[in-house]
Amino acid sequence: MFSASCVAQQDFSQVDIVPHQLSDNIYYLQGSGGNIGVSIGEDGIFLVDDQFAPLSAKILDALEGLSDASVRFVLNTHHHPDHVGGNQNMGREGAVIVAHENVRTILQAGFTEGDLNRALTSEQKLGLPIVTFTDSVNFHLNGDSIHVFHHGPGHTSGDSFVYFMEDNIIHTGDVFRTTSYPRVDTGAGGSFHGIISSYERLLEISDSDTRFLPGHGVVSSQADVQDQLNMFYTIRNRVRNAISEGMSLEQVMSAGLTSDYDGQWGDPGGFLPVVYNELAGD
Repeated sequence: MFSASCVAQQDFSQVDIVPHQLSDNIYYLQGSGGNIGVSIGEDGIFLVDDQFAPLSAKILDALEGLSDASVRFVLNTHHHPDHVGGNQNMGREGAVIVAHENVRTILQAGFTEGDLNRALTSEQKLGLPIVTFTDSVNFHLNGDSIHVFHHGPGHTSGDSFVYFMEDNIIHTGDVFRTTSYPRVDTGAGGSFHGIISSYERLLEISDSDTRFLPGHGVVSSQADVQDQLNMFYTIRNRVRNAISEGMSLEQVMSAGLTSDYDGQWGDPGGFLPVVYNELAGD
């Protein structure tokens, strides 16, 4: 979904890192890339994602404005560079990188051109999670219980939600976003069906007071998650009916099946083919 050349072409010099406070000790940072979740307190700083490498110094400066503590942990919600690009820099600062096992595997394969038996350099190792999990892991930091859990393939195969339980805030990574239709990285094991299941899981564990911090976009409510899920159900039913009527992907793409949503969610060109192909394969 992202390439090194794409990142290299971006100008980060004018990017500002802007902190937003959600509770006494929970913040998020906006810059360029995914929203960074931040827990601050006497136990140190816990980050959820770390954006692009060229922004690390600015991110650390923004954190210094919030706390004199050091970054103790960085939790990667998935492997895309706008969420993990700062790993090496944060690792150099002494942070422990944590992620689902699939995130480590994908990142390691990126360093070694797919050869997982190839030795890594010390610099490459700094960018990899050194603590991994398959199901879930809990942190007990800064007066909060932080429950991190994998919910199956969605945006990628390694997605995790981060639930700050005392504050009732869930960082969703890129599975839930408010800026566009879902982006399913099929090359990394993503799944539209999995995104639906993930939204259903979010609704199961949350309540009307829960705040959702998306990978991209604005802090949202349970009702916002439900509204998006209802849209997915509607689109899924429309595409399923089109397939049953013998429509090809090209016909579905030109049929305007999402026209009543496109004004809010943008171009469905990267989304509808995923929905069609998954349903056609059922």
